[in-house]
Amino acid sequence: MMERLTVDVAIIGGGTAACAAAVAFRETGLTVALLEKRLCGAGASGVNFGGVRQQGRDLAELPLSQRARLLWDGLNAKLGEDVGFEATGHIKLARSEADMAVLETYARDAAEHGLALQLLGPNALRAEMPWLGSAVMGASLSPTDGQANPRVVGPAFARLARRLGAEPREHAPVRHAAHDGAGFTVEAEGVTVRSRSLVNAAGAFGGVVAGWFGEAAPVAPLSPNMVVTEPLPPLVTRSIGVVGGDVYVRQTRRGNVVLGGGRGTADVADGLARPVAATSLGAMEKTLALIPDLAHAQVIRTWSGLDGEMPDHIPVIGPSCTTPGLVHAFGFSGHGFQLGPVVGEILAELVTQGRSASPLHPFRIERFADWRGPYRSEGEIEH
Repeated sequence: MMERLTVDVAIIGGGTAACAAAVAFRETGLTVALLEKRLCGAGASGVNFGGVRQQGRDLAELPLSQRARLLWDGLNAKLGEDVGFEATGHIKLARSEADMAVLETYARDAAEHGLALQLLGPNALRAEMPWLGSAVMGASLSPTDGQANPRVVGPAFARLARRLGAEPREHAPVRHAAHDGAGFTVEAEGVTVRSRSLVNAAGAFGGVVAGWFGEAAPVAPLSPNMVVTEPLPPLVTRSIGVVGGDVYVRQTRRGNVVLGGGRGTADVADGLARPVAATSLGAMEKTLALIPDLAHAQVIRTWSGLDGEMPDHIPVIGPSCTTPGLVHAFGFSGHGFQLGPVVGEILAELVTQGRSASPLHPFRIERFADWRGPYRSEGEIEH
């Protein structure tokens, strides 16, 4: 028998941003139903690198990232759970003089947006990190950035949303949604939801949902290729990225070294992704060039997942340009993990106030109204 729900807001998707939005809506007193095709937090939100970084972002994202960073300090208290956040700092390494020039330019541009980065030459860098390989020539450090456990953040928000009275429905893939002039009807497996407002936080499928309302959003699948080692003695003291984004490394509290680079393979039809052995081996080789002391570490698991990537590598966040009451948040292009908590707040602002305290113009969906391709599959995917 088909269940029927009537709520103020329906949310399509169950990633961190969607679950954080459910929490924010309940905090304003709105009733919420969240529809997730599998398990909350198990998609792109749960399979990424776990970087909580401001450094290296598109400058348009920096105001959102800086606002998000403030939330991470209080996330354990808000969620009532330890999500593993540590402000280890994020260091971006240069492997050539050209790379160092990129870091210097970005540091100047970021400073104009209020992000202070520290440029380190080879001597200063090796004084702090003597285990780095000879390929590294310098770096840029964002000392307030860090890392967290992506496998627990989304589910923790979902549990909080449920405690606050939201209706998260897992294993409930959405078949269709429509607006009849008075409200939205969302048809999902086992349940039909009627709502005044609708949030499209459907990740790699956000473009499909937007298309139901006549909006173009050219989302392509993006699958990070991830590797983790056995627990090791403490070594990697910072969350590490490189210019170009072809490898990234961090060490967890337990000692496991998490690394990634390149892309897995995605099956969009079934919504799944798988790592590629050759890509994993390539990421290991690049990691060893950075950190030779990991040569004898044993790899215990590789994995991938499915994210959505936009042609310009920044997300769609904001109201629909065709349908009042519909707001979008998808296409985070491999770097949405840190933004998830603040995107939830922004979605609640858009629904309840019609505007956000954060600048969203660069993320409007109508920037793709006349898009005809081709799609560019490039750019950094270090979450």
